[in-house]
Amino acid sequence: MTTIIFESHATSLDNESKLCSGWNDVDVSKKGLQEAAELGERYGSKLPDVVFCSDLLRSYKTAALAFKNTGVPILIDDRLRECDYGTMTKSAKTLVEEHKMAHLTEPFPGGESYQQATTRMKHFLDDIRRAASGKTIMIIGHRATQYGLEVHINNKQLEAVVSEPWQWQPGWTYNLL
Repeated sequence: MTTIIFESHATSLDNESKLCSGWNDVDVSKKGLQEAAELGERYGSKLPDVVFCSDLLRSYKTAALAFKNTGVPILIDDRLRECDYGTMTKSAKTLVEEHKMAHLTEPFPGGESYQQATTRMKHFLDDIRRAASGKTIMIIGHRATQYGLEVHINNKQLEAVVSEPWQWQPGWTYNLL
C-alpha cells in the first residue's frame, strides 16, 4: 500500500482574481507564499518520501517553497495538471463553475473534459502503484488532480465528485492499494 497525501497548490494570482487558470501558468500570490511556508511547517516533523507536483508554476513553486532544504525529492509530472479549460481559460470562476457538468465527458472548447483529466491521473496512479509501494508520497496539485484521486482510489463517480462543493483543508489522505 502507498499512502498519498494530497495538498492543493498555494493561492495563485488568478485565485485571488476569481479566475480559473486551467493550464495558464500563473504564479502564486503573496498570500500563496505564506501558505507554502505553512505547508512545509505542517509536515516538518513527518516528511513524505517524495513530493510530486504538476509542471504548472503554482504547483511546483508551492512544493519548492514548502520543502526547500529538507532533502525531500520533488518530481514534476504534467499528468498532475489542472483540467484544460481551453477557450474558457482565465474566465471568471462563476462562469466555469456553471459549465463544469457539461464537460464531464465533452471537452471544454479547445481544451479537455474532466474524464480526460482524470484518465491522466489514472495513468499516474498506475505508475505510482508499481514504483512506490510502502512509501508515503505527497501530491501538490489542482482540483482535477484531486478529482482523479477520488475517482480512481475512492471509487466515486466523476459526476458526484465534480458537482460537490470544494473546500480547502490541510491535506487529504488516500491509500493506494
